[in-house]
Amino acid sequence: MKHYLDLFLVFFKIGAFTLGGGYAMVPLIEKEVVDNKGWLDKQEFIDSLALAQSSPGPIAVNTAVFVGYKSSGILGAICTTLGAILPSFIIILLIALFFRNIKDNIYVEKAFKAIRPAIVALIAAPIYNMSKSVGINKKTIFIPILVAVLISFAGITPIFFIIVAAIGGIVYGKMKEGK
Repeated sequence: MKHYLDLFLVFFKIGAFTLGGGYAMVPLIEKEVVDNKGWLDKQEFIDSLALAQSSPGPIAVNTAVFVGYKSSGILGAICTTLGAILPSFIIILLIALFFRNIKDNIYVEKAFKAIRPAIVALIAAPIYNMSKSVGINKKTIFIPILVAVLISFAGITPIFFIIVAAIGGIVYGKMKEGK
């Protein structure tokens, strides 16, 4: 029973104290799950993260499901998922109760603007670290940057890039199979 409580508390703590969404949670989840608790090894975590990214839904919740299931089955998945979801639910509920009173406050607006660059860094850091871990060629790092620029400034829909990446992955896999 203690292990299930530990699963819940680890993900509750991460969910409660991380700003920036799921991708900002990834390095904290990795540190806890791989380094501190040893529930998964590095490769299992990367594989779980890849599954979480390709599954519908928020990446942090999907990662919580995979980690919980891998370490303790269905009950573990339930504990980690509740741990990941409850802090956001509680915080959003509290914000909704008080937001009407503070939404036009200049200091609140400035605080949210000040947090934005830190959130970008929290998202960029795990992406960079994961690319090193899985051996992504440094020459290909321009691809996600180019895609982000094209989506932002050229108005190209992300769906186009998802389809191109899927087709490219299939072709690459077939070519690699043939060798």
